[in-house]
Amino acid sequence: MINRRQMLLNGAMLGVGAAASFSGMTKASAQDARLRLYWWGTPDRAKRTQDVAALFSKTHNGVTINAETAGADYWSKLTTMMAGGNLPDVFQLEPNSFADYGRRKATLPLDSYFGQAIRTDRLASGALDLCKVDGQIFGIPIALNACAMLYDKDVFARADIAPPTATTTWEDFAKTCIQLTKFIGKDNVWAVGNCSHYNSMFTGWLGQRDKSMYTEDGKLGFTADDATEWYSYWQDLAKQGGCTPAEVQSMDKSLVETNPLTTGNAVIAMTYSNLLPAYQAVYKGPLEITATPIMNKTAPSGLFYRPALIWAISSQSKNPDIAAQFLDYFINDKEAGNILGIERGVPVNLDIQQNITPAIDELAKKTVSYINDIADLVGPYPPQIPLGATEFNTRAFIPIGLKLSYGNLTPSEAAAELISQGKRILKS
Repeated sequence: MINRRQMLLNGAMLGVGAAASFSGMTKASAQDARLRLYWWGTPDRAKRTQDVAALFSKTHNGVTINAETAGADYWSKLTTMMAGGNLPDVFQLEPNSFADYGRRKATLPLDSYFGQAIRTDRLASGALDLCKVDGQIFGIPIALNACAMLYDKDVFARADIAPPTATTTWEDFAKTCIQLTKFIGKDNVWAVGNCSHYNSMFTGWLGQRDKSMYTEDGKLGFTADDATEWYSYWQDLAKQGGCTPAEVQSMDKSLVETNPLTTGNAVIAMTYSNLLPAYQAVYKGPLEITATPIMNKTAPSGLFYRPALIWAISSQSKNPDIAAQFLDYFINDKEAGNILGIERGVPVNLDIQQNITPAIDELAKKTVSYINDIADLVGPYPPQIPLGATEFNTRAFIPIGLKLSYGNLTPSEAAAELISQGKRILKS
């Protein structure tokens, strides 16, 4: 597992190893082969991805890539494709869902490709372990990131309120949010969005208590008391005006463009480090990045390095060998790395990291610095999600958080329902 001793840029940023050139990559021999590539993200991500796909086609004779992208409907479309036996050859997953697809035999184990079609010698140590499910590796981490908090530094300055730091506790954060909302004094603008439905934030909260969302054997790793405490925190914060109400929360689909920060309803966002440039591209004020709140200074931070996003190859693919070559190109090619930058996170290839850093803008460098700054705070990667975890998130965790915010459930009722639904869906 990646930890602070293995990770990542410290050596590369100090100039360890020269950036490798991969311009001599072997061209594919297949004639008229087609790959379907599917992902979600911002228009910037779409352009970068399409540009890399076009370069790959140029250097691989006879290979055409049909690039497809989606928004909030990505997961429903992907589920439909999987059920219909029509999955794209290569598609994008994220840490909270990809293990589910591997266990459903929708994705191809990649172990036999490593060291051959997919070069791994310059990847960050332990990176592939982040995509291991039941002893096999079902995906390639495109890049690495961590949970983070973004905030409008000008609003804090005008309010004369100290901005959050890596040592800000949840208790202090709540006080800050209440004070900040009062200072803003505008209808429909709060300090932060209600994050009770963010499983990434709940995972970190649990990590601070030496617990996890799931156990190694696929069961829930928390109790009703843990969930009650979590729900009580956000309910209390909402009642005191520190976070967005249910009407605004219901519009948040866990996308950049639907987050309360970018819709103008908040000045703080709980998100992932690699998304700072995407948020700043939409948000008018100057954004800074810091760690998420902690329980106390002696408890674990709840932070861990994670695969920002993951490429997987469909088990239904008619061209898996060429798909593997595409994955290699995406993570190891110097030109591809220059195009991709850090939009999906800090590159997993150490040479690419070193190569792009001088050229990226100051905003992107903030993301890189953040990944380095938390090196002494990160803990081990949590257990991989079990079969059914995606359903648990979409049909239980997210809607229960919304029911709570509307006042249809008390914190203890919400916790009891979460545990009940988790046991039913996970069959644990």
